[in-house]
Amino acid sequence: MTVMTPAPIDVRSQQQEDEEMLVPHSDLTENNHQPMEVVAQPESANNVESQPVEDPPSSRFTWRIDNFSRLNTKKLYSEIFVVGGYKWRVLIFPKGNNVDYLSMYLDVADSSTLPYGWSRYAQFSLAVINQVHNKYSVRKDTQHQFNARESDWGFTSFMPLGELYDPSRGYLMNDTLIVEAEVLVRRIVDYWSYDSKKETGYVGLKNQGATCYMNSLLQTLYHIPYFRKAVYHMPTTENDMPSGSIPLALQSLFYKLQYSDTSVATKELTKSFGWDTYDSFMQHDVQELNRVLCEKLEDKMKGTVVEGTIQKLFEGHHMNYIECINVDYKSTRKESFYDLQLDVKGCRDVYASFDKYVEVERLEGDNKYHAEQYGLQDAKKGVLFIDFPPVLQLQLKRFEYDFMRDTMVKINDRYEFPLQLDLDRENGKYLSPEADRSVRNLYTLHSVLVHSGGVHGGHYYAFIRPTLSDQWYKFDDERVTKEDTKRALEEQYGGEEELPQTNPGFNNTPFKFTKYSNAYMLVYIRESDKDKIICNVDEKDIAEHLRERLKKEQEEKEHKKKEKAEAHLYTIIKVARDEDLADQIGKDIYFDLVDHDKVRSFRVQKQMLFNTFKEEVAKEFGIPLQFQRFWLWAKRQNHTYRPNRPLTHLEETQSVGQLREVSNKVHNAELKLFLEVELGLDLRPIAPPDKTKDDILLFFKLYDPEKEELRYVGRLFVKSAGKPSEILTRLNEMAGYDPEEEIALYEEIKFEPNVMCEPIDKKLTFRSSQLEDGDIVCFQKAPSVESDEHVRYPDVPSYLEYVHNRQVVHFRSLDKPKEDDFCIEMSRLYTYDDVVERVAQQLGLDDPSKIRLTPHNCYSQQPKPQPIKYRGVEHLSDMLVHYNQTSDILYYEILDIPLPELQGLKTLKVAFHHATKDEVVIHTIRLPKQSTVGDVLDHLKTKVELSHPNAELRLLEVFYHKIYKVFPPIEKIENINDQYWTLRAEEIPEEEKNLAPNDRLIHVYHFTKDTAQNQMQIQNFGEPFFLVIHEGETLADIKVRIQQKLQVPDEEFAKWKFAFLSLGRPEYLQDSDIVSSRFQRRDVYGAWEQYLGLEHTDNAPKRAYTVNQNRHTFEKPVKIYN
Repeated sequence: MTVMTPAPIDVRSQQQEDEEMLVPHSDLTENNHQPMEVVAQPESANNVESQPVEDPPSSRFTWRIDNFSRLNTKKLYSEIFVVGGYKWRVLIFPKGNNVDYLSMYLDVADSSTLPYGWSRYAQFSLAVINQVHNKYSVRKDTQHQFNARESDWGFTSFMPLGELYDPSRGYLMNDTLIVEAEVLVRRIVDYWSYDSKKETGYVGLKNQGATCYMNSLLQTLYHIPYFRKAVYHMPTTENDMPSGSIPLALQSLFYKLQYSDTSVATKELTKSFGWDTYDSFMQHDVQELNRVLCEKLEDKMKGTVVEGTIQKLFEGHHMNYIECINVDYKSTRKESFYDLQLDVKGCRDVYASFDKYVEVERLEGDNKYHAEQYGLQDAKKGVLFIDFPPVLQLQLKRFEYDFMRDTMVKINDRYEFPLQLDLDRENGKYLSPEADRSVRNLYTLHSVLVHSGGVHGGHYYAFIRPTLSDQWYKFDDERVTKEDTKRALEEQYGGEEELPQTNPGFNNTPFKFTKYSNAYMLVYIRESDKDKIICNVDEKDIAEHLRERLKKEQEEKEHKKKEKAEAHLYTIIKVARDEDLADQIGKDIYFDLVDHDKVRSFRVQKQMLFNTFKEEVAKEFGIPLQFQRFWLWAKRQNHTYRPNRPLTHLEETQSVGQLREVSNKVHNAELKLFLEVELGLDLRPIAPPDKTKDDILLFFKLYDPEKEELRYVGRLFVKSAGKPSEILTRLNEMAGYDPEEEIALYEEIKFEPNVMCEPIDKKLTFRSSQLEDGDIVCFQKAPSVESDEHVRYPDVPSYLEYVHNRQVVHFRSLDKPKEDDFCIEMSRLYTYDDVVERVAQQLGLDDPSKIRLTPHNCYSQQPKPQPIKYRGVEHLSDMLVHYNQTSDILYYEILDIPLPELQGLKTLKVAFHHATKDEVVIHTIRLPKQSTVGDVLDHLKTKVELSHPNAELRLLEVFYHKIYKVFPPIEKIENINDQYWTLRAEEIPEEEKNLAPNDRLIHVYHFTKDTAQNQMQIQNFGEPFFLVIHEGETLADIKVRIQQKLQVPDEEFAKWKFAFLSLGRPEYLQDSDIVSSRFQRRDVYGAWEQYLGLEHTDNAPKRAYTVNQNRHTFEKPVKIYN
């Protein structure tokens, strides 16, 4: 079983979404998200071991939503309820918050009127109740610190709409949905100031996405000292890289857990597993990971001094036996195990599970055993233990597959486990005859791994006694706290708990709630082995090269920390030179002059004099002091960044710190400079020319339309009163052109949000053209009509426009949404028609209008539910934008008719029920939107086989195995919804066409009774139908007609019961009852409220419901690739 929640990025740094996301809802759901896997907030500020913990105020709120499927609103709020003195409400999106899932959040009801800076912290669960079987209710829990910016929090993808609306699932009964919220308000604790090492002596592990399942296991293994010692003794060398070697990565991790003062990252280890980030962000199962990791280590230990350690610690053996009762024959098979899977369901504690494990099964009757030489024999079959390992790992089967429901469920039943486990009890009832009885199998509990949440995701943490003393510790990702025995044991048994009354007016009866946090794996250590296993592990166990490597890592870390602490004493000076401009323009950048992050940077003390800094520059670049001239960069109002003015002699005598303040109006620790160096004829530095107010420094880029290439060619000083025509020869020389070549000049003005690049009039002065220091002039050979014809971008403005808007788009077939099919480079300014034309070209399709595109959801990494309408967006850029993110993926499909035509049509799926044959055929019907139901039926008549040529058809809406509506033939089809309910077409029987004045047309439905939560529930199933009943007709008469209509064999039909149901309550009928007397009302609103019920077992095979299911879910088992 693999519990999965793809969850992105580190939960503290960035709030992201996914299949299983917690987000503040906002209509732009994706602006703020957080994965399901939240770093759990502390349950109390447990800094002192014996600190009393107050019970926080808590309550449960139940919200019944009637006529749910008919809600025509995007979002719906519940009424307000009060917990902890605060007002709350539940917010739902019945058709999903831009996803194919029900979206549900807890909302602070009065957030708009609360005082500035308000904040409150709550743990809460939200649930959709299954009204047939409560245990299948979908419940998700989390916690959040609510504030003005995030006043609601919850789950965008709470449960698939397909499941919610599926009649057979039991979430909607009589079109009523029941939502529950349990809210626990806690006082806010300063989570980040807590120091685990200081408070407990231990450190936690950082959560790398949804990896708390791994963290809890690693902490458990680390705190088995014998295991840790063995890991340290695995041979590794200084040439190994932790990211490519599991032993080294684990050694490194364990060393840091032992000696670090702060929480430790697991990235190196997961890299050594060969996991990509996607794997790390998928929750797997602890047991699966444990087995794979141990197998991997066992393999890596072979041929080393620690070979066999895994077996020595964790391996036990049991014997499977089959023993004949009447003849002397016994078959046995010895098997090893590293962990034992114990049943939770139906077992009150660990001992009951062991009893069940060794339970004897009788093989008799049809199930006799075939013994060699003796043929079929009565026999007994079972398992007994030959030996138990020193470290006993017990996996509790909290998750199981429910075949009836075709889904995984979590078992939250109460299940007890002792502090001391005696597996020799009752005279060694669990042991096989050959077991060594001299070994005392008395075990002490070492760790309890806990799973909090439901089957679709949740949070893992561990309670561990590292030295087997009375002091327990809770290891919850980065946070380690001291805990008492009650918290580690009893509170992890699961089951139900009664919450105290906190708000009598709000909820009059105390209620029990299921505890979703419960033990999932137990680790016991044998008493007789504990001194050997809880051994001393110190520095001498750690290889010298590992100590050196980690010491170096620590020093680097300290160095960075020191740098950070001293950052206020230093300034970073970034020096750009002509060489940088030449290297970057046309390759890394096209606009502006340089990427400052890629130039040489110097870290210098703020009090250093700038003239002293120039000496460092002289050493670095080999440019004597007297030949250096530095320019300050300035950010212009149009968001470009250009050299603005040279430093004055006075400024160069100041300190670096003073200069930084001159250059930065905003607080910034960096000083950005341009180093101007003039070269003489021999290409050696010379003194820079004097600069007067009339001199303008211009930078030049050359564009070649043939090669579609832009490059930096140098800079020049020009006189403001001079004209471009005076420097044309010089520019031709810089470009390597003929001196007389005619060239065109353009000024690159800005590029955000749009490109602005305008021609420069060569006859006007530079001043008249408003050119100033730091401006960029782009030039090219003058465009001609002939040259324009064979180049894509004939001039600088068109090329810069292209560069600014170009986008490589990855196209995927909608059928294969995970695989790139092809890529096309396009402009973001392409129109809808441009885009589909290029795609059609790529696919060799003559008619681009048959291409339909669907945008990409950046968070779920799947296609959005709705495709793009024909010419529904103006530009490619509109197709790629997803809230505040831009995607580079589009999905395409090839239609059988042009999209504009398809959009004018309404597509309906209609199930046609044949009048005499027992068959249902689904027809897809496309008709113009303005068509009527009559048109649909006429069209259907041409496609189906009728019982006679004049047969009349009708169209019904069937939902939850009930008929909700007979569509009038004149009704327009545009507003008919076939997404969540079935449209059924059938012939109108002759008897219904000729009703006598006192005849009644009644609804007849199949049902079963189910007693859940001590309440009787009516569950409809099968195909509902209409029946004509006549005045004075008895049930016995009607039964004959029903049996004939449904073709039920006598033996089966004799078991059926018949009842009149009104508003879900059955009143059973006798054969002599006059049925028509019950159905007196002709005007009953929604005839489904009264019907004749046929009670019998549902023998139809269960089918997985596929309508509207998420198309792209898949699971990956845990794999470690190295």
